[in-house]
Amino acid sequence: MRIRRIFGGARTRILAAFVVLMAFSTVVSVIAIYEVLVVRADDRLDASLRQEVEEFRQLASGRDPDDGRAFGDELEKIFDLYQDRNVPGAGETIVMFADGRYYDELSGGVGGRLALGGETDRWAKLREPESGEVETPTETIRYLAVPVRTTGSTPAGVFVVAASLSAERDDVWEAVQLATLVLITVLLIASALAWVVAGRLLAPLRALDDTARSITETDLTRRIPVSGADEIAELSRTFNAMVDRLEGAFASQRAFVSDASHELRTPITIVRGHLELLGDDPQERRETVALVTDELDRMSRFVDDLLLLAKAERSDFLRVDEVELGALTDELLDKAAALGKRSWALEARGEAVLHADRQRLTQAVMGLAQNAVQHTKDGDAIWIGTGVDAGEASLWVRDSGPGVAREDQDRIFDRFARAAGSRRRSEGAGLGLAIVRAIAEAHGGRATLASQPGAGSTFTVVVPVSGPEVSR
Repeated sequence: MRIRRIFGGARTRILAAFVVLMAFSTVVSVIAIYEVLVVRADDRLDASLRQEVEEFRQLASGRDPDDGRAFGDELEKIFDLYQDRNVPGAGETIVMFADGRYYDELSGGVGGRLALGGETDRWAKLREPESGEVETPTETIRYLAVPVRTTGSTPAGVFVVAASLSAERDDVWEAVQLATLVLITVLLIASALAWVVAGRLLAPLRALDDTARSITETDLTRRIPVSGADEIAELSRTFNAMVDRLEGAFASQRAFVSDASHELRTPITIVRGHLELLGDDPQERRETVALVTDELDRMSRFVDDLLLLAKAERSDFLRVDEVELGALTDELLDKAAALGKRSWALEARGEAVLHADRQRLTQAVMGLAQNAVQHTKDGDAIWIGTGVDAGEASLWVRDSGPGVAREDQDRIFDRFARAAGSRRRSEGAGLGLAIVRAIAEAHGGRATLASQPGAGSTFTVVVPVSGPEVSR
């Protein structure tokens, strides 16, 4: 398994891709170097041949250094003077022909005379300049042959410069072999460095793998150290943020289970205690049955609230339709008046057509109204209002109660949350405001609180007029 992980891992694949790319680049580079050197060697050889011919022409067009007269028809004298004054380049051979016959030959010091074969007979009879290559059993020769005219129009001789092309190509091949050796060495060194660099770059991914393996539902404390601003660092930050959310979710789940078990334990204990002490007296039995039934009803409401919160995460939680906000406002005020003997009043009445679930919005506002009743006394004022602004509809309940302490405002919509030191008269489980927030968020909106201790509270449900997103 470890061998498969090493040879099939990302580090190995990165190195393999790098080596393939570098090998391809090396092959292309070697071919390019060879072609460039061959072209340059051919150009250099041609330039050398042309230089020798130009030097001979300059000499032939000059004057005899012995008497200062033009050479005239004295072609042999021009050849002899050229041999005295010029030394052919390395690997070059100069062949001179006079009157259609071989006259003399001159070679450079390196490589000796070239084996020109039967080409000399043909060159002796040339009437026009000619250049080309000659293949011999041992090598390839490049030549430049120029007829020599003295005073007449008919060539009196031929001047031929030849050089070994194979020798130049051998030099090129040696240079290419050296370049190949250097490039292969560079490839090996670069591959080793790439292996090290790939390991360093993938270290955060290994840390990510180790961290992910070490995370359990009871330990979500490990995080990946993050440094830099590249894609891997961003991945590490995203992973850490995901673990933060998971840790929060697990903590919330544990708190939820703990609170739920606590809320259920009390009525179960009450029911069990009274049933264990149940006597034969009919009046006592009726009182016990009434008490047990009340506790069972409370448990039933609690379970129903939990199921409602769980259902809020489903796509079929809402049944969206067109809702006339003004008519809904009047309906909400009428229904709220039955919740308690308070001074109910309409604070504002918005006019718009919403795309929302009428029953869920009614449930949310009634939950806010019930909360207001629980924190006020008979005759206290409670206002209900609605409005529309910037594409959002607001439905609020404002009470004249004691308000919510600042330390409780951030968590007031959490499950099982209760304001510290409140006069709350309900025996509920603290799920009412959590349900309100779930309904608002299901519509793509939010639930907010504005409160000053001692000056009442305003709970608001804000939803988009256009309705929840289609993806819900």
